[in-house]
Amino acid sequence: METPLTPDKPSLFKRFFGGGNTVLDRRKKARTTPAPDTRILIIDDSRTIVAVLGKMLRQGGYQTISALDAESGIEMALNESPHLIFLDIVLPGMNGFAALRVLRREAATRRTPIIMMSGNMQATEQFYAQKHGADDFLKKPFPRAELFHRIERLLGPGPERQTEQVDADQPTQIVGTPPDPEQA
Repeated sequence: METPLTPDKPSLFKRFFGGGNTVLDRRKKARTTPAPDTRILIIDDSRTIVAVLGKMLRQGGYQTISALDAESGIEMALNESPHLIFLDIVLPGMNGFAALRVLRREAATRRTPIIMMSGNMQATEQFYAQKHGADDFLKKPFPRAELFHRIERLLGPGPERQTEQVDADQPTQIVGTPPDPEQA
């Protein structure tokens, strides 16, 4: 029997990723629309994190692929050429720092943005993640808005598209930018 959600027992989603229920709680500013084929690799040993993070990313317009350990994640990164990688630090077998070093040595993934994640409270993890070549670090739980802010900062806007400022009463609208006739 499933336990009902109450204010003193937040949903699993909210416990891991924080954030509110309204559009304005989730997104304080305009968000860009990703390029159509933008792939993000999630490497985390928690099936729950992979499922919830994957769902959020797909709802944001990204394609996702995932691996439950570092070795599989490295192989997937080399074969699938993701545009960005989320990499957990604590993994079975090879840890995230060792995986990061391997990914940075490989020509195919050397320049791929990598965001390391951890639920540990130690600030030293963030220091080591950046020292070993991570592009960013997120401490779990993290709010949805922060997640998309970090992605957009690393990947930039999709080609010739972006979303309008969010209005609580209006759906998000995609605006296409016409090609510049001078460049044609």
